Amino acid sequence: MPRPFFSDERPRMPVRWLALTALAGFPLVSAAADTAPSGADDTMEEVVVYGRGSQVELPPLYAGEQVARGGRVGLFGNLDMMETPFTSTNYSAELMRNQQSVSVADVLRNDPTVQVARGFGNFQEVYVIRGLPVFSDDMTYNGLYGILPRQFVAAELLERVEVFRGASAFLNGAAPGGSGLGGAVNLVPKRAGATPLTRFTTGVQNDGHAYVGLDAGRRFGAGDAFGVRINALRRDGETAVDDEDRELTVFSAGFDFAGERLRLSADFGFQDHDVDRPRPSVTPLAAVPGAPDADDNFAQPWTYTEETQLFGVARGEFDLTEHLTLWVAGGARGGEEDNVLANPNAARNGATTAFRFDNYREDTVYSGEVGARAEFRTGPLAHRLVVSGSVYGLESKNAFALSNFLTPFASSLYRPVPVVAPTANFFTGGVLDDPRVTQETDLRSIAIADMIALFDERVLLTGGARLQNIAQRSYDFNSGARLSGYDESRWTPVGGIVVRPLERVALYANYIEGLQPGEVAPALSGGTPVSNAGEVFAPFQAEQYEVGAKYDGGSFGATLAWFSTQIPSAFVENGVFSVDGRQRNRGVELSLFGAPREDIRVLGGLTVLDAERRRTQNGQFDGKDVIGVPDLQANLNVEWDLPFLAGLTADARFIYTASQYVDGANTFETPSWARFDLGVRYATRVAGRGVSVRARLENLAGNDYWASVGGFPGANYLVLGAPRTFLLSASVDF
Repeated sequence: MPRPFFSDERPRMPVRWLALTALAGFPLVSAAADTAPSGADDTMEEVVVYGRGSQVELPPLYAGEQVARGGRVGLFGNLDMMETPFTSTNYSAELMRNQQSVSVADVLRNDPTVQVARGFGNFQEVYVIRGLPVFSDDMTYNGLYGILPRQFVAAELLERVEVFRGASAFLNGAAPGGSGLGGAVNLVPKRAGATPLTRFTTGVQNDGHAYVGLDAGRRFGAGDAFGVRINALRRDGETAVDDEDRELTVFSAGFDFAGERLRLSADFGFQDHDVDRPRPSVTPLAAVPGAPDADDNFAQPWTYTEETQLFGVARGEFDLTEHLTLWVAGGARGGEEDNVLANPNAARNGATTAFRFDNYREDTVYSGEVGARAEFRTGPLAHRLVVSGSVYGLESKNAFALSNFLTPFASSLYRPVPVVAPTANFFTGGVLDDPRVTQETDLRSIAIADMIALFDERVLLTGGARLQNIAQRSYDFNSGARLSGYDESRWTPVGGIVVRPLERVALYANYIEGLQPGEVAPALSGGTPVSNAGEVFAPFQAEQYEVGAKYDGGSFGATLAWFSTQIPSAFVENGVFSVDGRQRNRGVELSLFGAPREDIRVLGGLTVLDAERRRTQNGQFDGKDVIGVPDLQANLNVEWDLPFLAGLTADARFIYTASQYVDGANTFETPSWARFDLGVRYATRVAGRGVSVRARLENLAGNDYWASVGGFPGANYLVLGAPRTFLLSASVDF
């Protein structure tokens, strides 16, 4: 007999229908002991099997411990992978540790639907999902926008990296940074587990880049209701790129209380990330230059990027009755960025020209949500009704200064020429050490959703809508006078269905829309000024249709999805930025994960994608492929527990990306590229303590390749792939 739709029973895995009841649940502001790995690294992660759409009680790990059985799906809360009408992959802290991941980008290189790129004119990590960018400042932190560091997030802060595929304006609200039409990334902080943890880790990369970290967690009080988790990390030294030095300081503290009806949590973090002589992006002049040696650095010695971020979020939820839950959450971030850059333009022969560009930015962000979830029945139908509201506010101060871009300095990708830093006083906006407010963004939304279970709970219908209000204002860099702005509202609906014809198979379909705040015209495009810099455009919407199937074999799983998304697009033409284009991205995704044998784990898949421009200026590029979107990506990671020594594991990862066009006419393209990574780790116990040693060699063959093209809509800058990199680390659990 099926479990009642509103049952509170914690099911054994596989979860059958309890997770389905979460589909219309909003993020529960719960800290009820979602736990972290304990003891030696080869110990199974301890988690509470979630229920009722909780956002904090994590779904358990899938066989192989590289991904979880499910994750957060916006306001619907945490869902089992078989019970949601969408697709996602939810990467675990165990995978991050085993691969010695430095940032979110390192984690997402395992995902066949994600291409790691870079921001416009800076070193921001950008994650291109289904051919559409997700900027790092548009990631959510347990569902709240804007709380995380803006350009880079250290992997050591995280318990899960959850990748949602597809438009998500109804689920999460509009992404405030103007991205997220192809997917979303939610980051989950670490929380104290049931077993005390004190883990010390130290490591080194080639060329002397070293790090040391501490991860500690404890629970205490009656019934272990209170928890504390502390993470601290320091990285310093030259990276695998010649003369590129990175310093990273990270500290985080997570607190939680898990009561019978009341759950509370609070997370605070600090991150200071500095890179001297960072290797810049390259804008090609007509043809594509050959990729330089992957460990070469053509950055000027006086360039740098610095970012300091302080952030925090608090959550609380209360079960008013057995079938009515209320919650509230709020967070804030303060950040500073300071950059001195010189991104070159390059001819086919590698000759470059560049000028100096300085910029300084200060952000103040707040974000919050409130909501209620009620459960009831109407005859044979079981409902879960959710009403929620969210707010977001950003005040951004910016200033910039350029050297004379009419007389740039010359150099080469292959034989770099250091030059004396030119004076950045030819074209300025604001005062670098005292910037004015140049942008304000305010988002308000209210959402309602209902999920209905019928036909003995083998069919789930989901419907809902969100009313989103977006207000943006831009101000002059020098005078502070208002330049432009708007205050508009949009409805974004969702409809979804899940059908379980067999216990191990789920068929699904959805219609959902994306929504972006209006884009702000950048100051520069391809190294030249934009005449309407600072102009703010009205919000625009995207439409997505998707159908798919999921298989859960208990120890091995797979998803297959077909999708089609149509969006407006932006471009710069004749020095003017506009949002007049149309783009259609259509494709097929296959994901594989799990442990087909007890000693073997697999993770990977492929994406076949057709990203086509449908409406362009004067029709000149109609039918052409979108810049920087490969038509094929494939990843495969295989781990094998070697039989001749307990605790010894070898792994191999293959990454392939097809060629990418670098111009609107599709005349020039980068070559396709492939990369192999190899690793080995050994976990044992010494004097009763868990000890793990890991060694890894990435880009084994030392291939030289352009890893990505663009990352900002319409831009075609090239990012050189990482060189052969050796990583070695050791962890001890005290």
